[in-house]
Amino acid sequence: MSGPQTPEPALSVQRDSPTGTRDEDTTNGTQHSHRMLNFSDALLSIIATVMILPVTHTEISPEQQFDKSIQRLLATRIAVYLMTFLIVTVAWAAHTRLFQVVGKIDDTLALLNLACMMTITFLPFTFSLMVTFPEVPLGIFLFCMCVITIGAVQALIVLYAFHFPHLLNPQIGCSAHRGLYRQHILHIVLRGPALCFLAAGFSLFFYPASYLLMATVIFLPYVSKAAGWCRDRLAGRQAPEAHSVEFFTFDLQEPLSKERVEAFSDGVYAIVATLLILDICEDNIPDAKDVAERFHGSLVAALSVYGPQFLAYFGSFATVGLLWFAHHSLFLHVRKATQSMGLLNTLSLAFVGGLPLAYQQTSAFARRPHDELERVRVSCAIIFFASIFQFAMWTAALLHEAETLQPAARFGGREHAFMFAKLALYPCASLLAFTSTCFLSGFSTAIFHLMQIAVPFAFLLLRLLVRLALALLRALRGLARPTRGTEEDPQAPLLAAPC
Repeated sequence: MSGPQTPEPALSVQRDSPTGTRDEDTTNGTQHSHRMLNFSDALLSIIATVMILPVTHTEISPEQQFDKSIQRLLATRIAVYLMTFLIVTVAWAAHTRLFQVVGKIDDTLALLNLACMMTITFLPFTFSLMVTFPEVPLGIFLFCMCVITIGAVQALIVLYAFHFPHLLNPQIGCSAHRGLYRQHILHIVLRGPALCFLAAGFSLFFYPASYLLMATVIFLPYVSKAAGWCRDRLAGRQAPEAHSVEFFTFDLQEPLSKERVEAFSDGVYAIVATLLILDICEDNIPDAKDVAERFHGSLVAALSVYGPQFLAYFGSFATVGLLWFAHHSLFLHVRKATQSMGLLNTLSLAFVGGLPLAYQQTSAFARRPHDELERVRVSCAIIFFASIFQFAMWTAALLHEAETLQPAARFGGREHAFMFAKLALYPCASLLAFTSTCFLSGFSTAIFHLMQIAVPFAFLLLRLLVRLALALLRALRGLARPTRGTEEDPQAPLLAAPC
């Protein structure tokens, strides 16, 4: 293969360019794309997260039973939300890959990127139409047209950057096969919008096919990789052609930048935590006239009516914050993310984005005991899936621990037991709460939120218990081998290290 084999060094050169080089780029009308990428990551994480708002604002009166029709309505809206959330993350991954190829930007590229971001910000409106009118083709059609427009703008970015090679990654800009790179990248950028073009057409006469095609956009990279693996198995692995292009690919052969994955994930967690307070500010501020007439001017008495809502907020915020803490602890020990880790992280973030719905379910409509328990179960399911995908990401990292994890987090490492405990705590706690709703008739939303608030103390207690267990084990080993001690003990760093 005559194209570039190891793109990462070139990318790191771009990240660590000296100040003098940046000044020279500015005088030439170009600049590095770091700030623009940070802006794009923040905007994409916000758009992906606010997709949950039409679901959380589903109008269900307190008098309605949480029956099959309501459950079906919520399930349909949650399914559409998950699909659109994942499509937005596909757009984010495409943006990330694209600017691995485009190393520098000028004013035209910055404006084209803004046009792409503007189209992305319109997606929540089209999603609201899809959720409110799932069988009406207009919402599906507009959503697909937005995705097509995003792909068209990204294609313009590719064509413009290849027309001015000094904007490209140096290894691509200096390649003799630059035309092949451009053709390959355009093919990948446009295949998702091509499926959405078909989905827009099917929406006019058979909308279920549209949803199927849009779901295909999400899993197309993995379908392509599976098809390639089957082809290699059946026909045998063929030698690559001399001009083949493998650098820019949605098959995630080269992992996405860990820094951009963390930035996007942090954005989702931050927006989810912020969304929780919006309903408090909107719905739980007492009217001045009611305070004067019903509560004789006592604001404290008026606010006490909203006590369950405040309890729900603190419990929900504790859940979001600790899920972020677990995610942060995991990526603190991650060297790079593999394909499976990226997919599992996206699925976890999709359910994290559903936590405002969990808050709504346990705070706004807890009026009847039966409905109350049903809504707690919905919240437990959302928290369970958000946390279990984190645990699955940790498991996937352990399968390739030599390349994905720092030594301290590997099997037998100093932090391995703590990481296991941190990531297993929320799946176990949500399962315990879900089981309690099935067997304890006195279980309530108040108990559920108190359990959420108690989880941070469980984190502290867990670390204390592990520390005591390690100290006890070290003492027992010292009694068993007092003369040799830890000098010959391969686990001595684990036992002696402070926690």
